[in-house]
Amino acid sequence: MAAGYLDILRARHAARLLAGTLVGRLPSGTAHIAIVLFTRAEGGSYTLAGALAAVYGLSTAVGQPLLGRAVDLYGQPRVQLPAAVVSALGMALLALVGLESLPLAYGAVVVAGVFTPPLEGGLRALWPSVLGGEDRVHRAYAMDAVAQEVMFTVGPLLVTVLVSLWSPAAALLVINAIGVLGALSVVLSEPSRAWRSAPREAHWLGALRSPGLLALLGSFFFVGLALGSITVAGVAYADDHGRESVYGWLMAALGLGALIGGAVYGARQWAGAPERRLRVIVALLALGYLPLMLTPGVVAMTALAAVAGVFLAPAIACSFIVVDRHAPRGTVTEAFSWLVTTFGVGAAVGTAVAGPAVELGGTSWSFAVAGAGGVAALVVLLATGRVLAVPGRTAVSVRGSENDRNGAVEPGFSSGHQA
Repeated sequence: MAAGYLDILRARHAARLLAGTLVGRLPSGTAHIAIVLFTRAEGGSYTLAGALAAVYGLSTAVGQPLLGRAVDLYGQPRVQLPAAVVSALGMALLALVGLESLPLAYGAVVVAGVFTPPLEGGLRALWPSVLGGEDRVHRAYAMDAVAQEVMFTVGPLLVTVLVSLWSPAAALLVINAIGVLGALSVVLSEPSRAWRSAPREAHWLGALRSPGLLALLGSFFFVGLALGSITVAGVAYADDHGRESVYGWLMAALGLGALIGGAVYGARQWAGAPERRLRVIVALLALGYLPLMLTPGVVAMTALAAVAGVFLAPAIACSFIVVDRHAPRGTVTEAFSWLVTTFGVGAAVGTAVAGPAVELGGTSWSFAVAGAGGVAALVVLLATGRVLAVPGRTAVSVRGSENDRNGAVEPGFSSGHQA
């Protein structure tokens, strides 16, 4: 298992691109907790903190596909680095001005969110040109999903350390400065500078004109909803058991399960169409969420959370392959960015729905939201099976992907060229 991942990391530029992308995404991965801690330190209410964090999330959801389309049109360096700088300046404005002017504070988080660089989609567009073969690209997608889990675990810890050593304002400034350095590392790399999107058909819908991509986005909205609801349900469960640490154990178990599932999934080769494989994985994901409604004791619940997380990273990794197969020619970065946006919006909706569910029916009802989200995601995939069965491109491996100016093609996997 480890040998396969080491093979990827030993590829030229691979480790730098992965590390730079993860570091560059620290601001977006930690923004919600950083904004909440900063708002509370400035004397703001939890309601204001939640509102600012929600505005940031919605702004990011709007900006990602727009910036992704700009990357496809103008290349990565021209978009990623300026966006990272402007986003960091937005957070710096919030940190320096504080809450004295609420319109200015909201404007600052809007700027920070809208201009969050689409590094996640950009990295996935680069993998085929860096790694070449189908199996290595698929493994890289799985490693990417696992690395995200690590970032979302380590990032909040880093914020809390910076807050304890300095202040919430300093944490905002430092995290965003680090993010700019990560983006800089990516855009200065040879693959990023050389990457060019394939010629695209002019269409106002861009990547969204693909029926297969729309079907996938519909499913992953509900996957995001399930995951978002678990964050609220976990807090309610911890409150029921009178210990805040229980929430940490549940989230850690969920992340550990995802790490294990992603590592195992990426360690082997998979036969058959990824669309069919995704239906099986999402079915198992939904099956893992449903037992959480039982809300047993802490030890058993922690074990159930670990099981529930096992199929999350494989589902995300497999979705990357499906996105790549269905994205219209010349829209690969935008398509990946739409997946990020849809997942994020689903998570926000899940968080909003789980709260009232707790008040109406207790903790088990909030976990039922997660189970319902998983089932709904599967239903969408089953209902759109015919659409997903017709990929936007023939499965061919493009060693240079969309930045291969010679257009070299070899049998295997599609990464940016329509058949």
